[in-house]
Amino acid sequence: MHELRPTSWPRCLLVLASPLCVFSAMAAEPATIAAGMVDQACVALPPKPAATLQFEQAFLEPGKPDMPRLLALTKDPAHIAWQEAKKARDAQDWAGLCRYREDNAALVASGHKPDIVFYGDSITENWVSGDPGLFAPGVVGRGISGQTSAQMLVRFHADVVALQPKAVHIMAGTNDVAGNNGPTTEQAWRNNIMAMVEIARAHGIRVVLGSIPPASRFIWRPELKPASQIVKLNEWLRSYARSEGLRYLDYHAILATEGGAMKAEYSIDGVHPNRDGYAAMRALANSAH
Repeated sequence: MHELRPTSWPRCLLVLASPLCVFSAMAAEPATIAAGMVDQACVALPPKPAATLQFEQAFLEPGKPDMPRLLALTKDPAHIAWQEAKKARDAQDWAGLCRYREDNAALVASGHKPDIVFYGDSITENWVSGDPGLFAPGVVGRGISGQTSAQMLVRFHADVVALQPKAVHIMAGTNDVAGNNGPTTEQAWRNNIMAMVEIARAHGIRVVLGSIPPASRFIWRPELKPASQIVKLNEWLRSYARSEGLRYLDYHAILATEGGAMKAEYSIDGVHPNRDGYAAMRALANSAH
């Protein structure tokens, strides 16, 4: 067993679908991508290989990680090939509109309208596997790892409004603080939150705002010290929710240490909850309905 440190992850980045390592040493054949406005803009990805699925599940397991096993999984050729194919598609789909396109079409065609959509980044995307019992019929997950609030705003119509849910649970900000799409400002993040709230209300969708979970460091941005800024942003979220009559769910208070870090028992990397972390969040999440 090894302690998880930034230097333990060669060129590692937590992005898209789950925390996965990107290795530049291997190049994949470029995917054929449509150009311009076309009827089908999305390139289908192959099924996730076993190594990728095993890595994702291992990342959710409580306790100290088996680092040699995790690193071995990321070096599996099938995993690397799948990751490269995904990178190629994502390069043409900044907002992630392709991620749930087929799922959304099937849900709309079924005629079933969700009670609530959980909308966010990796913490929301991993939630479906980390606590599948939360996502009973009528509860839909629409998280995309690595995304900032700007990307979430762009896909809000496709992944929330089009599904005509009764409510949406919005959790956004971790990747804004990390600067995943480059430098940004607190006001830009606030603007994106307010825009999503206004769009939801215009379509009769009730809004629940989830706090940004705690983090004292990002292994993919080790130079940042995010704990105090996350507290500040959550203070604004709470105040904004109060002024607008929205429900605010304070997951930060459940998951954080006194210093603003994620409690060690709830996460492998200090950012993404494991199964115990999601279990701790369950009662509050259930109240979003």
